[in-house]
Amino acid sequence: MAQPSSRDGLIDYAKRQLGFPVLEINVADEQFSDLLDDAVQVFHERHYDGMARMYLKYKITQDDIDRGRAKGGNTSLGITTTTTTSVGLSTTFDLEENNNYIQMPPSIIGVNNIFKVRSDTVYDGLFNIRYQLFLNDLYAFGSIDLLQYSMVQTKLEDITFLLNPDVRYRFNIRQDRLYIDIDWAPVNVGDYFVIDCFRILDPEDFTKVYNDQFLKRYFTALCKKQWGQNLIKFQGVQLPGGIQLNGRQIYDDGVAELADIRSKMASDYEMPPFDMIG
Repeated sequence: MAQPSSRDGLIDYAKRQLGFPVLEINVADEQFSDLLDDAVQVFHERHYDGMARMYLKYKITQDDIDRGRAKGGNTSLGITTTTTTSVGLSTTFDLEENNNYIQMPPSIIGVNNIFKVRSDTVYDGLFNIRYQLFLNDLYAFGSIDLLQYSMVQTKLEDITFLLNPDVRYRFNIRQDRLYIDIDWAPVNVGDYFVIDCFRILDPEDFTKVYNDQFLKRYFTALCKKQWGQNLIKFQGVQLPGGIQLNGRQIYDDGVAELADIRSKMASDYEMPPFDMIG
């Protein structure tokens, strides 16, 4: 089937692209499975269609608060430093890291932002400044100076940023932990973090992933490279009918195809970099 919708379907597609059943593809089933896992991983981490933006809602527990407030104990980093003063006194420090993190699902590969947990005095409460502006000024919308209103809103946003700055966080895809560096004192059990993040598309749930043009080409090229690598040691072996194995040529073709696909990755498949990168 030219439009695979499962792991086995994509593996069969790659075999046919390499010449099966006319030719015998000298790649083990275990190797096909490993290569497909590698191809899907590249698709998830590099391809703009391999992930989806989502807003993850996380309910705060008492354990999270205890870790954030350092009541649950710290984690030793295994780093010891010694400082010596001018009078010859030395002090040794064992560096520790606060466990101010929440556990993230393995499907999350990137975090963009964490929305503020609490507001500030500018916008807090029912009768806040924004409410007063709409109540007193916008009842006659045609007579209001929109430029003045925009400048006031900009000023209020500056005050909000100073009184309640953005949440500082750290995230690494290999840890599955989102470290949140905030003041945990006002955080209560039952509050929520709303996390702006990217989640991979599980091909078992979204089977169209297996029919992606990039994934099919990339996986087929990986299989061709593996096929040639398996046959390299049989270079020049004579087969019945006068056919000779040329594992080196198959391997070189696979490497060349992979290099061509990877060269087009940044321009055709990846998300464009932000302005501050480069």
